[in-house]
Amino acid sequence: MKNNHFTLLIMAAGMGSRFGGLKQIEPIGPNGEFIIDYSIYDAIQAGFDKVVFIIKEENYDIFRETIGKRVEDKISVEYVFQKLEDLPAGYEKPKERVKPWGTAHAILSAKDKIHEPFAVINADDFYGRDAYFVIRKFLQENQDDHIYGMVGYQVKNTLTQNGSVKRGICKLKGEFLEEMVESSVIEENGVITASPLDGSSSFPVTEDTCVSMNMLGFFPSLFAYIEQKFPVFLEKNKENLLKCEYLIPDVLTEAQLEGVAKTKVLPTTAKWEGVTYLEDKEGVVKAIQKLVDEHVYPQDLWIK
Repeated sequence: MKNNHFTLLIMAAGMGSRFGGLKQIEPIGPNGEFIIDYSIYDAIQAGFDKVVFIIKEENYDIFRETIGKRVEDKISVEYVFQKLEDLPAGYEKPKERVKPWGTAHAILSAKDKIHEPFAVINADDFYGRDAYFVIRKFLQENQDDHIYGMVGYQVKNTLTQNGSVKRGICKLKGEFLEEMVESSVIEENGVITASPLDGSSSFPVTEDTCVSMNMLGFFPSLFAYIEQKFPVFLEKNKENLLKCEYLIPDVLTEAQLEGVAKTKVLPTTAKWEGVTYLEDKEGVVKAIQKLVDEHVYPQDLWIK
Protein backbone atom coordinates (compact mmCIF):
# COMPACT_ATOMS: atom_id res chain seq x y z
CA MET A 1 0.00 0.00 0.00
CA LYS A 2 1.40 3.40 -0.98
CA ASN A 3 1.79 6.20 1.53
CA ASN A 4 -0.51 9.17 0.88
CA HIS A 5 0.36 11.79 3.51
CA PHE A 6 3.73 13.52 3.69
CA THR A 7 5.21 16.07 6.07
CA LEU A 8 7.97 18.59 5.42
CA LEU A 9 10.08 19.08 8.56
CA ILE A 10 11.99 22.37 8.38
CA MET A 11 14.99 22.85 10.64
CA ALA A 12 14.87 26.54 11.48
CA ALA A 13 16.26 26.70 15.02
CA GLY A 14 19.77 27.78 14.00
CA MET A 15 21.06 31.28 13.47
CA GLY A 16 23.23 32.07 10.45
CA SER A 17 26.55 32.86 12.07
CA ARG A 18 28.52 33.44 8.88
CA PHE A 19 25.73 35.45 7.26
CA GLY A 20 24.84 37.32 10.44
CA GLY A 21 21.32 37.37 11.84
CA LEU A 22 18.25 35.27 11.25
CA LYS A 23 18.84 34.50 7.60
CA GLN A 24 15.71 32.35 7.37
CA ILE A 25 13.65 35.55 7.16
CA GLU A 26 15.81 37.49 4.70
CA PRO A 27 13.66 38.69 1.75
CA ILE A 28 14.70 36.99 -1.50
CA GLY A 29 11.66 37.03 -3.82
CA PRO A 30 10.14 39.94 -5.81
CA ASN A 31 7.45 40.50 -3.16
CA GLY A 32 9.59 39.96 -0.08
CA GLU A 33 9.33 36.16 -0.10
CA PHE A 34 11.92 34.20 1.86
CA ILE A 35 13.75 31.05 0.73
CA ILE A 36 11.54 29.10 3.14
CA ASP A 37 8.43 30.31 1.23
CA TYR A 38 9.71 28.75 -1.99
CA SER A 39 10.53 25.52 -0.15
CA ILE A 40 6.97 25.25 1.15
CA TYR A 41 5.51 26.20 -2.25
CA ASP A 42 7.57 23.49 -3.99
CA ALA A 43 6.65 20.93 -1.33
CA ILE A 44 2.94 21.65 -1.86
CA GLN A 45 3.39 21.24 -5.62
CA ALA A 46 5.04 17.87 -4.97
CA GLY A 47 2.20 16.63 -2.76
CA PHE A 48 3.25 17.37 0.82
CA ASP A 49 0.26 18.25 3.00
CA LYS A 50 1.84 19.28 6.32
CA VAL A 51 4.80 21.40 7.38
CA VAL A 52 6.43 21.30 10.82
CA PHE A 53 8.82 24.09 11.78
CA ILE A 54 11.55 23.36 14.32
CA ILE A 55 12.34 26.74 15.88
CA LYS A 56 13.65 28.34 19.02
CA GLU A 57 10.79 29.12 21.35
CA GLU A 58 11.78 32.79 21.50
CA ASN A 59 11.40 33.04 17.69
CA TYR A 60 7.83 31.69 17.65
CA ASP A 61 6.08 35.06 17.30
CA ILE A 62 8.29 36.32 14.46
CA PHE A 63 8.02 33.00 12.60
CA ARG A 64 4.27 32.83 12.99
CA GLU A 65 3.79 36.42 11.84
CA THR A 66 6.22 36.36 8.92
CA ILE A 67 5.97 32.78 7.62
CA GLY A 68 3.32 30.69 9.33
CA LYS A 69 0.39 33.01 8.73
CA ARG A 70 0.93 33.29 5.00
CA VAL A 71 0.93 29.52 4.47
CA GLU A 72 -1.59 28.37 7.09
CA ASP A 73 -4.43 28.41 4.54
CA LYS A 74 -2.34 26.45 2.00
CA ILE A 75 -0.96 23.60 4.14
CA SER A 76 -1.34 22.23 7.67
CA VAL A 77 1.22 23.96 9.92
CA GLU A 78 2.76 22.83 13.24
CA TYR A 79 5.57 24.25 15.38
CA VAL A 80 7.98 22.45 17.68
CA PHE A 81 10.70 23.93 19.87
CA GLN A 82 14.23 22.60 20.09
CA LYS A 83 15.11 23.03 23.76
CA LEU A 84 18.51 22.52 25.33
CA GLU A 85 16.81 21.04 28.40
CA ASP A 86 15.21 18.18 26.44
CA LEU A 87 17.61 15.42 27.40
CA PRO A 88 17.25 11.74 28.34
CA ALA A 89 16.50 10.89 31.97
CA GLY A 90 19.57 11.26 34.17
CA TYR A 91 21.21 13.97 32.06
CA GLU A 92 21.25 17.71 32.64
CA LYS A 93 22.25 20.58 30.38
CA PRO A 94 25.58 22.13 31.41
CA LYS A 95 24.89 25.65 32.68
CA GLU A 96 27.31 27.20 30.20
CA ARG A 97 25.90 25.45 27.13
CA VAL A 98 24.08 27.81 24.75
CA LYS A 99 24.43 25.98 21.42
CA PRO A 100 21.64 23.58 20.30
CA TRP A 101 22.42 19.85 20.55
CA GLY A 102 22.54 19.34 16.76
CA THR A 103 20.35 18.15 13.91
CA ALA A 104 19.47 14.69 15.26
CA HIS A 105 18.26 16.31 18.50
CA ALA A 106 16.30 18.84 16.44
CA ILE A 107 14.53 16.09 14.49
CA LEU A 108 13.77 14.23 17.73
CA SER A 109 11.92 17.32 19.01
CA ALA A 110 9.24 16.68 16.35
CA LYS A 111 8.43 13.08 17.35
CA ASP A 112 5.01 13.90 18.82
CA LYS A 113 3.91 15.86 15.73
CA ILE A 114 4.86 13.44 12.95
CA HIS A 115 3.23 10.06 12.37
CA GLU A 116 3.68 9.79 8.60
CA PRO A 117 6.61 9.70 6.14
CA PHE A 118 8.55 12.96 6.23
CA ALA A 119 11.29 14.92 4.51
CA VAL A 120 13.81 17.05 6.40
CA ILE A 121 15.29 20.27 5.01
CA ASN A 122 17.23 23.29 6.24
CA ALA A 123 15.26 26.54 6.44
CA ASP A 124 17.88 28.58 4.61
CA ASP A 125 18.53 26.34 1.60
CA PHE A 126 16.73 26.55 -1.74
CA TYR A 127 16.60 22.95 -2.98
CA GLY A 128 14.88 23.26 -6.37
CA ARG A 129 11.51 21.76 -7.24
CA ASP A 130 12.77 18.52 -8.74
CA ALA A 131 14.25 17.55 -5.37
CA TYR A 132 10.80 17.67 -3.71
CA PHE A 133 9.25 15.45 -6.35
CA VAL A 134 12.16 13.01 -6.09
CA ILE A 135 11.88 12.67 -2.31
CA ARG A 136 8.07 12.56 -2.28
CA LYS A 137 8.17 9.70 -4.81
CA PHE A 138 10.56 7.82 -2.52
CA LEU A 139 8.40 8.43 0.56
CA GLN A 140 5.29 7.35 -1.33
CA GLU A 141 6.66 4.17 -2.85
CA ASN A 142 9.11 2.88 -0.24
CA GLN A 143 7.56 0.19 1.96
CA ASP A 144 10.59 -0.53 4.15
CA ASP A 145 10.97 2.01 6.96
CA HIS A 146 14.54 0.79 7.51
CA ILE A 147 15.51 2.37 4.20
CA TYR A 148 16.05 6.12 4.46
CA GLY A 149 16.30 8.50 1.52
CA MET A 150 18.84 11.20 0.75
CA VAL A 151 18.59 13.55 -2.20
CA GLY A 152 21.96 13.50 -3.96
CA TYR A 153 23.09 16.69 -5.71
CA GLN A 154 25.84 17.13 -8.26
CA VAL A 155 28.47 19.18 -6.45
CA LYS A 156 28.64 21.69 -9.33
CA ASN A 157 25.02 22.61 -8.56
CA THR A 158 25.72 23.48 -4.91
CA LEU A 159 28.68 25.87 -4.93
CA THR A 160 28.98 29.59 -4.19
CA GLN A 161 31.39 32.05 -5.80
CA ASN A 162 32.10 33.64 -2.43
CA GLY A 163 34.06 31.04 -0.51
CA SER A 164 34.09 27.46 0.71
CA VAL A 165 30.95 25.55 1.68
CA LYS A 166 30.39 22.50 3.87
CA ARG A 167 29.17 19.49 1.92
CA GLY A 168 28.87 15.78 2.56
CA ILE A 169 30.88 14.10 -0.21
CA CYS A 170 29.13 10.81 -0.90
CA LYS A 171 30.60 7.45 -1.84
CA LEU A 172 27.95 5.15 -3.28
CA LYS A 173 27.58 1.38 -3.48
CA GLY A 174 24.99 0.86 -6.16
CA GLU A 175 22.13 3.20 -5.29
CA PHE A 176 22.93 3.23 -1.57
CA LEU A 177 25.18 5.47 0.48
CA GLU A 178 28.38 3.71 1.55
CA GLU A 179 30.23 6.62 3.14
CA MET A 180 29.84 10.37 3.57
CA VAL A 181 32.87 12.60 4.14
CA GLU A 182 31.91 15.94 5.67
CA SER A 183 34.14 18.40 3.85
CA SER A 184 34.85 22.02 3.11
CA VAL A 185 34.46 22.39 -0.67
CA ILE A 186 35.65 25.21 -2.90
CA GLU A 187 36.02 25.80 -6.64
CA GLU A 188 39.12 27.69 -7.72
CA ASN A 189 40.37 28.09 -11.29
CA GLY A 190 37.93 25.46 -12.49
CA VAL A 191 39.11 22.85 -9.98
CA ILE A 192 36.77 21.67 -7.19
CA THR A 193 38.60 20.59 -4.04
CA ALA A 194 37.18 18.87 -0.95
CA SER A 195 38.97 19.22 2.39
CA PRO A 196 37.61 16.72 4.95
CA LEU A 197 36.61 18.33 8.24
CA ASP A 198 38.41 15.56 10.13
CA GLY A 199 41.72 17.01 8.95
CA SER A 200 42.62 14.28 6.45
CA SER A 201 44.13 15.17 3.08
CA SER A 202 42.27 17.31 0.54
CA PHE A 203 41.27 15.74 -2.75
CA PRO A 204 39.85 16.95 -6.09
CA VAL A 205 36.28 16.03 -7.07
CA THR A 206 34.53 16.05 -10.43
CA GLU A 207 31.56 18.31 -11.20
CA ASP A 208 29.09 15.44 -11.00
CA THR A 209 30.33 14.08 -7.65
CA CYS A 210 27.35 13.31 -5.42
CA VAL A 211 26.94 15.50 -2.31
CA SER A 212 24.37 15.67 0.45
CA MET A 213 22.57 18.94 1.20
CA ASN A 214 20.75 17.46 4.21
CA MET A 215 17.53 16.88 2.29
CA LEU A 216 16.51 13.55 3.78
CA GLY A 217 13.50 11.25 3.78
CA PHE A 218 12.43 9.23 6.82
CA PHE A 219 9.65 7.26 8.48
CA PRO A 220 8.45 7.69 12.08
CA SER A 221 10.48 4.68 13.26
CA LEU A 222 13.54 6.97 13.04
CA PHE A 223 12.49 8.79 16.21
CA ALA A 224 12.86 5.68 18.38
CA TYR A 225 16.36 5.04 16.99
CA ILE A 226 17.52 8.62 17.61
CA GLU A 227 16.06 8.47 21.12
CA GLN A 228 17.73 5.15 21.84
CA LYS A 229 21.15 6.39 20.71
CA PHE A 230 21.04 9.81 22.37
CA PRO A 231 22.24 8.61 25.82
CA VAL A 232 25.03 6.65 24.09
CA PHE A 233 26.10 9.85 22.33
CA LEU A 234 26.03 11.87 25.55
CA GLU A 235 28.05 9.24 27.41
CA LYS A 236 30.62 9.11 24.64
CA ASN A 237 30.94 12.91 24.75
CA LYS A 238 30.72 13.42 28.53
CA GLU A 239 34.03 15.33 28.48
CA ASN A 240 32.77 17.64 25.72
CA LEU A 241 29.19 18.45 26.72
CA LEU A 242 29.65 22.17 26.08
CA LYS A 243 30.33 21.77 22.36
CA CYS A 244 29.40 18.30 21.09
CA GLU A 245 26.58 17.98 18.53
CA TYR A 246 24.30 15.02 17.88
CA LEU A 247 24.18 15.13 14.07
CA ILE A 248 21.87 13.29 11.70
CA PRO A 249 24.66 12.20 9.27
CA ASP A 250 26.35 10.45 12.21
CA VAL A 251 23.07 8.73 13.08
CA LEU A 252 22.73 7.51 9.47
CA THR A 253 26.29 6.17 9.53
CA GLU A 254 25.76 4.36 12.83
CA ALA A 255 22.47 2.85 11.68
CA GLN A 256 24.21 1.56 8.57
CA LEU A 257 27.16 0.12 10.51
CA GLU A 258 24.78 -1.65 12.88
CA GLY A 259 22.70 -3.02 10.01
CA VAL A 260 19.63 -1.22 11.38
CA ALA A 261 19.01 0.86 8.26
CA LYS A 262 20.58 2.00 5.03
CA THR A 263 20.25 5.18 3.00
CA LYS A 264 19.15 5.21 -0.62
CA VAL A 265 20.59 8.06 -2.68
CA LEU A 266 17.99 9.83 -4.80
CA PRO A 267 19.69 11.72 -7.66
CA THR A 268 18.41 15.17 -8.63
CA THR A 269 19.35 17.61 -11.36
CA ALA A 270 18.08 20.50 -9.20
CA LYS A 271 20.33 23.47 -8.52
CA TRP A 272 20.80 24.46 -4.90
CA GLU A 273 20.81 28.13 -3.95
CA GLY A 274 21.56 29.54 -0.54
CA VAL A 275 22.96 32.43 1.44
CA THR A 276 26.08 31.02 3.07
CA TYR A 277 27.73 34.44 2.91
CA LEU A 278 26.19 37.92 2.81
CA GLU A 279 27.57 38.31 -0.72
CA ASP A 280 25.49 35.33 -1.86
CA LYS A 281 22.18 37.14 -1.50
CA GLU A 282 22.37 39.02 -4.81
CA GLY A 283 22.94 35.79 -6.74
CA VAL A 284 19.99 34.06 -5.03
CA VAL A 285 17.70 37.02 -5.74
CA LYS A 286 18.70 36.87 -9.43
CA ALA A 287 18.19 33.08 -9.58
CA ILE A 288 14.70 33.35 -8.09
CA GLN A 289 13.78 36.24 -10.40
CA LYS A 290 14.90 34.14 -13.40
CA LEU A 291 12.57 31.33 -12.27
CA VAL A 292 9.75 33.86 -11.87
CA ASP A 293 10.45 35.20 -15.37
CA GLU A 294 10.31 31.61 -16.67
CA HIS A 295 6.91 31.17 -14.92
CA VAL A 296 8.20 28.44 -12.62
CA TYR A 297 6.91 30.62 -9.78
CA PRO A 298 4.23 33.32 -9.82
CA GLN A 299 5.33 36.92 -9.35
CA ASP A 300 3.51 37.01 -6.01
CA LEU A 301 3.96 33.55 -4.50
CA TRP A 302 1.02 33.51 -2.07
CA ILE A 303 -1.44 35.74 -3.90
CA LYS A 304 -5.03 34.74 -3.16
